[in-house]
Amino acid sequence: MPSAAERTRTLVQSTCSAVLLIPGLESAGSDQLTPLSRSVGPDGDLFLEFPAASPAVRAATHAQDDDLSAVLEITDVAPVAVPHRIRGRARVSGWLTCVPGMAGPGRTLLRLETGEAYVDDLWGVEGVDAEDFRDALPDPLVDHEAELLQHLHAAHGEQLDTLCGLLGERAARVCAAQRPAVVPVALDRLGLRVRFCEPEGGSCFDARFEFPEPVRDVVELSYAMHRLFEAAAH
Repeated sequence: MPSAAERTRTLVQSTCSAVLLIPGLESAGSDQLTPLSRSVGPDGDLFLEFPAASPAVRAATHAQDDDLSAVLEITDVAPVAVPHRIRGRARVSGWLTCVPGMAGPGRTLLRLETGEAYVDDLWGVEGVDAEDFRDALPDPLVDHEAELLQHLHAAHGEQLDTLCGLLGERAARVCAAQRPAVVPVALDRLGLRVRFCEPEGGSCFDARFEFPEPVRDVVELSYAMHRLFEAAAH
């Protein structure tokens, strides 16, 4: 499975929604505390771009030499319609400062010096220290995952249905009796996670299909998916 640090880095560097939580700004709307962009520097610090007039920038400017604690909270929502659509959350906490002169007109760059992080997702809940977060790499499919899952869901429904045959005898009988909807819910370099949902609001369960070896890009993913569907068909 991907490490907690890798999963956290993947969420930080994805297009998932994020909000910066700063003590004293609880009354500010989440739209005012959502970064325009975010990235991770070589030391593991987060760089967050905001409008120059945002409450976050005012708070960081006012703090000056004082330590201003803050938390970036990220919410990961499945890009396809599925029950229990929130796939996970990540939080990166640390200390916020302004980085003058590094943003475009009307914008200000803030640096969140990473203290610690944690992730609560489909794999479980785990803490991440600053060094592990710094050294981790995001999943190589992070920029394409949403589009790939949407494509699988829209264009490969019949092939997804065949994955029931890889679940083992008991689960396969359930599939045959209930004919659950089969929805691709997560994809990474190590495998595909699918959610099986019984009709008319019935129960759901997830199954994880591992690739024979980690994929490094979309080309290798295409080959791995072909092998997966081929195995399911037989």
